[in-house]
Amino acid sequence: MNKHLASTLILAIAAASAGLAQAAAPVKTTGGMLVNTSGMTLYTFDNDVAGSGKSACNGPCAGLWPAVAADADAKPEGDMTIVARDDGTKQWAYKGKPVYLYKSDMKAGDMTGDNFKSVWHVVKP
Repeated sequence: MNKHLASTLILAIAAASAGLAQAAAPVKTTGGMLVNTSGMTLYTFDNDVAGSGKSACNGPCAGLWPAVAADADAKPEGDMTIVARDDGTKQWAYKGKPVYLYKSDMKAGDMTGDNFKSVWHVVKP
């Protein structure tokens, strides 16, 4: 096999392998709570039904409580699953409940949305 053909074959295999990579859930546990990879606190909403496969926070609600977006090719892993949003995008969920950020949290570790209106709660794995 000539060098040109061999290097073309290697590049083709590498490209195919890259396509198999999955988008990992962008979450971790810090200080006893679930946060995104930037350290921002994640929340659940009492109006969401675990296992329903959808989010109850859309429209103006989503402006204050942005969804933790899942890439189109994301796959469930462990306790992290994926739900559909009204706009057709995907959102990460913890144990079947969609997870959100809170717009008023300004820095990693803030959890100013905890118990907001008694329906928003920090995710504690």
